[in-house]
Amino acid sequence: MSIHAQPSGPTPAAADEPLVSIVIPAYNNADYLDETMKSVLGQTYTNLEVIVSDHASTDATWTVMQRYRSDPRVILLHTEGGGGALRNWNRVSQAATGELIKLVCGDDLLYPTIVAAQVAALVAEPGAVLAASPRDIVDANGAPVIKNRGLAGLTGVHDGTVAVRKSIMAGTNIFGEPGCVLMRRTALEQTGWWDSRWPYLIDQASYSRVLLEGKFVGVPGSLAGFRISDSQWSVRLVAEQAEQAMGFHNWMHETRPDVVSNTDRLIGNTRARVMAQARRLAYVWLGRRMSKAVKADAAASS
Repeated sequence: MSIHAQPSGPTPAAADEPLVSIVIPAYNNADYLDETMKSVLGQTYTNLEVIVSDHASTDATWTVMQRYRSDPRVILLHTEGGGGALRNWNRVSQAATGELIKLVCGDDLLYPTIVAAQVAALVAEPGAVLAASPRDIVDANGAPVIKNRGLAGLTGVHDGTVAVRKSIMAGTNIFGEPGCVLMRRTALEQTGWWDSRWPYLIDQASYSRVLLEGKFVGVPGSLAGFRISDSQWSVRLVAEQAEQAMGFHNWMHETRPDVVSNTDRLIGNTRARVMAQARRLAYVWLGRRMSKAVKADAAASS
């Protein structure tokens, strides 16, 4: 089922710029989706279509989505329940018609210039298939916890294989969450869409397959906000993170030993264990900042 308020398409002022599809696979994001939508629709880059699909949420996600049904840039969809994140991520991505695509989870934030900066980077380098930028890690109420995180110094234009190898050796996703990344839609399609064989690495594994097809551009400056909340699905996978990362590293070495050597794999696996433990400790340290209820509690006590 879909609700398409009006035909979407380029605005007259941006008709000579590539259409960008921002796709949002929403699931039980009622507490945060409105903020996410405002950040998406507030971009300085105007040639956008925004596709949002509710994956059988049990909260008021669909109701929040209705606030945007009259915006001509917005398409609202339903995704059938089941199938995990992969079903909804593919649903919104396959519905996209833009030359470039950015997936934004339903609780994350885009800063106003991210699309413009990343489009410019990809247009300037026709051989590039993916651009990424650092982000701020924010708590449930949007307050920064860590600023300007990501890329591991990999700015500018690089061969995609260099970027893949660097991320594996880091033992973590240096490209960031999907909102940090802008890809060529054809490259994502040609690699078989999103890859969820390692659920926690659905983004990194998919980026890596895309990057084997072309160049990478690292766009400096923190341009997005990744929200840490108790409803965020990656938090619930924390105990499996290291094993999934090592599984992906091993697969990459087996299939592309020219890109990831055995030494690279072993270094990445060791660092993946360390990073998983660091995340566990970080989530414990953040405690109540991962719940939006803190904001309500603060207001009630003031």
